Amino acid sequence: MSTSGDPRAAEARTPVAARLTQGRMHYGWVVAGLGMATTFASLGIARFSLGMLLPSMRTDLNLSYTDMGFISTGNFVGYLVAALVCGRIVAVFGARKVIVAGLLMIAASLFLVASAGAVALIWPAYVVTGLGSGTAYVAASGLIPHWFSRRLRGRAAGILVIGSGPAIVMSGLLIPPVIDRWGPPGWRVGWVLLGVIVVAVALVVGLWVRNHPADLGLDVHTHSADVAPSGATSLGPAVAAGRAAASGTAPVDPPAPRAVRAMLHLGAIYFLFGCTYVVYITFIVTALVQEHGFSQRQAGFFWVIVGACSMLSGPPFGALSDRVGRGVAMAAVFALHGTSYVAISQSLPLWGIYASVVLFGVAAFAIPGIMVAAVGDYLPPTRAASVFGTLTVAFGIGQAVGPVVAGAIAERTGGFSAAFVLAAILAAVGCALSLALRPPAAPASA
Repeated sequence: MSTSGDPRAAEARTPVAARLTQGRMHYGWVVAGLGMATTFASLGIARFSLGMLLPSMRTDLNLSYTDMGFISTGNFVGYLVAALVCGRIVAVFGARKVIVAGLLMIAASLFLVASAGAVALIWPAYVVTGLGSGTAYVAASGLIPHWFSRRLRGRAAGILVIGSGPAIVMSGLLIPPVIDRWGPPGWRVGWVLLGVIVVAVALVVGLWVRNHPADLGLDVHTHSADVAPSGATSLGPAVAAGRAAASGTAPVDPPAPRAVRAMLHLGAIYFLFGCTYVVYITFIVTALVQEHGFSQRQAGFFWVIVGACSMLSGPPFGALSDRVGRGVAMAAVFALHGTSYVAISQSLPLWGIYASVVLFGVAAFAIPGIMVAAVGDYLPPTRAASVFGTLTVAFGIGQAVGPVVAGAIAERTGGFSAAFVLAAILAAVGCALSLALRPPAAPASA
């Protein structure tokens, strides 16, 4: 007996992801949530957990400040390479496969880091971690312009960057008990546990993420204030564009000169953000332990505050950038961070440390999300992933330079105060450049 006319049979044959789109929530928000999970694993775990593990690694392996900066830079070297090639890889294989492959690469490399016994072995393993981080994160970021119109990209990208916050909180709560239980060698156990969590995230993302709205017969999620083209149907143009992008047949026009200038301007801003925030992320726990006399568990408490506050940094600043402009929102982030760097560089009472971690946390990861939205403002979705990957090269260079320079300064001066002051000066420059950013003449895409 045929079941072709049975609605229940038709529903059974429909993918779960497609059935979810029949509800009131657009599936784009599910994709943004999966992007947040990708950020949780690719940045929050793979990169930002290092700050919690470095003090015990330093004790167990007798590392110098320069060694610590060198290890951190290894991650960003890998991230930089991934940013250079990720756009092309996504164009061939699609974001979904690339994200999962990047996450599995991270997990394997964390297991290698856990088994290493010297900087010479940790560094190449952590380079691979950076490769996986950049691959997964850039691919996930490139999904936002495909799924959301211009007026919603800031909020969607803000959701994506939230993921780092829960990972920081988790590492601040998980790592100190592990170190207490196992002693200095406990950092190896910590890396193994984190690698297992990344594998779990890879499975979830692989099951649920979709490359284009067209994969589910949907249109781009559009804000009510956006104006649809006259006579256009709700699905037709976006579905056709999505299918063309998925098949590699979509036309790709070179960016206009104004857009090129904007990308160079955004690259300079992203570089300054990369080389300043990474100094804080990498060395704040070490500075609290080595210079301020806190225990690993007490420093973990401050690290948890950073992570908890950072969960508020994405959507509010993304929404702010939707309303007042990308440049003004990024300038606000640099201003908060610069104040945080100055506060931690001084010998202030306990309130100064609280002020520093809160000010940093509330704006911690806002700029990457704003940057995703900004690229979508100037360029069409068919170019967004590739150009964002190229733009991330500047970010990667900044992240690679920052820890090495900060480590060398700390080695020479005996502490991180001078490094934090330099980060504050560069944040002021970033603030000025952000305010000078000109908005696009017109939306690159609805």
